[in-house]
Amino acid sequence: MRASAVAHPNVALIKYWGKRAAAGNLPATGSLSVTLGGMQTQTTVQFSAGLAADEVSLNGVVDAGASARVTTCLDMLRADAGTQLRARVESWNDFPTGAGLASSASGFAALALAGAAALGLEPEPSRLQEVARVGSGSAPRSLFGGFVQLRNQGEGTVCEPLLGPAEWPVSVVVAITRLEAKETGSRPGMRLSEATSPCYPVWVETHEADIQRALQCIAERDFTGLAEVSEHSCLKMHAVMMTSRPPLMYWSPATLACILAIQALRAEGVPVFFTVDAGPQIKAVCLSEASGRVEQVLSAIPGVLRTVSSPLGEAARVTQRDA
Repeated sequence: MRASAVAHPNVALIKYWGKRAAAGNLPATGSLSVTLGGMQTQTTVQFSAGLAADEVSLNGVVDAGASARVTTCLDMLRADAGTQLRARVESWNDFPTGAGLASSASGFAALALAGAAALGLEPEPSRLQEVARVGSGSAPRSLFGGFVQLRNQGEGTVCEPLLGPAEWPVSVVVAITRLEAKETGSRPGMRLSEATSPCYPVWVETHEADIQRALQCIAERDFTGLAEVSEHSCLKMHAVMMTSRPPLMYWSPATLACILAIQALRAEGVPVFFTVDAGPQIKAVCLSEASGRVEQVLSAIPGVLRTVSSPLGEAARVTQRDA
């Protein structure tokens, strides 16, 4: 009863920030993302009769902070399998954790897949998405490759792929400006923004128009249009964060320097735009032929610790299953 799975983080082009007033970790709005093939989480889940409780480690260190969410996800799978067996969960990221690079999304996508496989389950895609979403609101997007949309539907969400990685050759250059975990995690940050930011209601009200515009741009392979609406969504989200009380300032000085450099590149005709999640890392989305130039410019900016050039990634997958 042991299985391993790999999942890639994703970066939202049209963001979500905030939760619906309902159980199940439901986002307030939909979102649209791309999966990053240049980074990954590998998770192994082993169920055993000798364990009194679930044991969770991340990069070889006991992760007490994630254990409650992991247990909640595994409880859903245990109920489906009709077992009470506890599990040992070992997860490894090859990129900074909890620093605005969607490590929770790839982590819980891999957990849902590996946990189901270890129990011999073959859940419907909607069930797998539900299990992953309870762990992280953006985790269902990491179950798929390429361009992915997550939308609200009734009392739940539906996640579906839009374009595969090869259907529009886009790359993402990630500029890592800080390795430490952020001081305020996304869940408490969202609660703070909902309660205190005067921009939050407008953010929710104007969101659907951004989604529809982005969907049109993707269907038409309109990179310029996608750049405009994606940067607009990013800056609106950070306006909500920055107008929370106390303010959520996720950027570093190098974050802003990278944004200005990307704007200068686009003014020169380079097909690139920026997006930033809840953290200090910059994601420069570009047509693949421009990735070398973009990485060269960003890697030279003071405060950028390293860069990762990533093609669009494939769907999450089970890599090992033991009888």
